[in-house]
Amino acid sequence: MRRMEIAIVGGGIGGLAAAAFLRRAGLPSTVYEQAPELREVGAGLVVAPNAARLLRRLGVLEELVRRAVRLDVGWEFRRWQDGTVLSAENLQACEGLYGEQTYTVHRADLLEAIAAAVPEGTVRLGARCVAVSGQRLRFDDGQVTEADVVIGADGMHSVVRHALTGSPAPVYSGLCAFRALVPVDAAPPFALRDAQTLWIGPDHHLVHYPISAGKLVNLVAFAPAGDYSVESWTATATVEQFLAEFEGWDPRLRDLIRAGGTPGRWALLDRAPLKRWSHGPVTLLGDAAHPMFPFFAQGAAQAIEDAAVLARCLAADTTDPARALARYEALRIPRTTRIQRVSHGRSHLNHLPDGPEQRARDAAFGDSDPLVANGWIYDYDPDEED
Repeated sequence: MRRMEIAIVGGGIGGLAAAAFLRRAGLPSTVYEQAPELREVGAGLVVAPNAARLLRRLGVLEELVRRAVRLDVGWEFRRWQDGTVLSAENLQACEGLYGEQTYTVHRADLLEAIAAAVPEGTVRLGARCVAVSGQRLRFDDGQVTEADVVIGADGMHSVVRHALTGSPAPVYSGLCAFRALVPVDAAPPFALRDAQTLWIGPDHHLVHYPISAGKLVNLVAFAPAGDYSVESWTATATVEQFLAEFEGWDPRLRDLIRAGGTPGRWALLDRAPLKRWSHGPVTLLGDAAHPMFPFFAQGAAQAIEDAAVLARCLAADTTDPARALARYEALRIPRTTRIQRVSHGRSHLNHLPDGPEQRARDAAFGDSDPLVANGWIYDYDPDEED
C-alpha cells in the first residue's frame, strides 16, 4: 500500500507538534518551513497542564522542565497603582487537580523540545510556500509538490488559510504589545518570584514571570495602539515610549521596564473565529485556524492540542483523509472558538477604567478559585474524546 503523503506548511510550535504527534501515530510527514533554520522569536509563554500532559506523551516534557520555571502562583492579578492583590491561583494544587504542573518557558526552548520528537529529515528549511491549489503546494523557488493531506500551520498570515477560505486580512485590534527580557541580575526582587503576575489598570495591563530556568524575567505589556500598526516580532520601541504608557503606575513596574532595555513592540491583530477550517484533505492548525489574543496564555497550548487531535483522527481513518479531517475540525472548533472568545473578552475586563464596573470586577475576583474556574481549559485530554 502506498504511504500517505502528509505535508505540513510551517515549522513553528504547531507545525512541529503536528509532525511529532503524527510520528507517534505511525504516520510520517514533511514539514515545509520558510526560514533557513528552526527558530522562535518572541519571548516567554505559559505551559499549562493541558499542554504539559501532551508534551509528556511526546517524551519531551522532562527535558523542557530543565529549562523552564515551575510556577507556584498563577494569574495573580494586581491593582495598577499599588500592587494590591485582587486574585491568585495556588498552583501548588495544580498537579493534584489536573495531573500536571504549570510552567513558564522561553518559546525557543519549547520549539527545541518539540523538535527533538521529530525524525531527522522531516523538516525542509528555506521552503517558502507562496500558493496552494487543492493539495498542490508551490514554493518561491518554483518547485511544486503534491500531498494526500495538507496541513496549514503557517500562522496568522497563512497562505493555506487564504486558499481555503479567501478570508479577508486580519484587522488591527487597537492594541499593541511591548515586550522585554530582563536578566535576573537586573530585575527588581518583586519580579523574581515563581509567579505569573498581571497588573491591570485603565486601558493597559502588564504581565511578568520568570523563564529560562530563572535566568530571565519575561515582561509583556498591552496598551492602546493609536496609529501604530507594525505587526512584527522584530520591531522595537524606546524605553521612554514604554514608560510613558505606564506613567503613574506602581513605581516598581517602572524599575522593571527600565531594566529590560530596548523593548519590542508590535500591533495585535484580530480575526473572528472560523466556522469551518477543513476542506477535503486540506486543513488548518494553530494560529492559521484560530489566532487568539494572548490574554488566557493558550495560543501555543491550543496548537499542541490541535496537533494531537489531528494525528489521532488521521490515524483512525487513513483510508479517507477528508473524513478524518472533518472529524478533527468537529472536535476542535467548539473548544478553540470558546477560548478565542474568552481571550478576546479579557481585553475589556483587564483594561476597565477606575469606577463602578472596575470595582465590581475586582470584587468578583474573590467569588471563585481561578484554578478551579479554569478547569475546563486545564483538564482537557484529547485521548479521552469520543
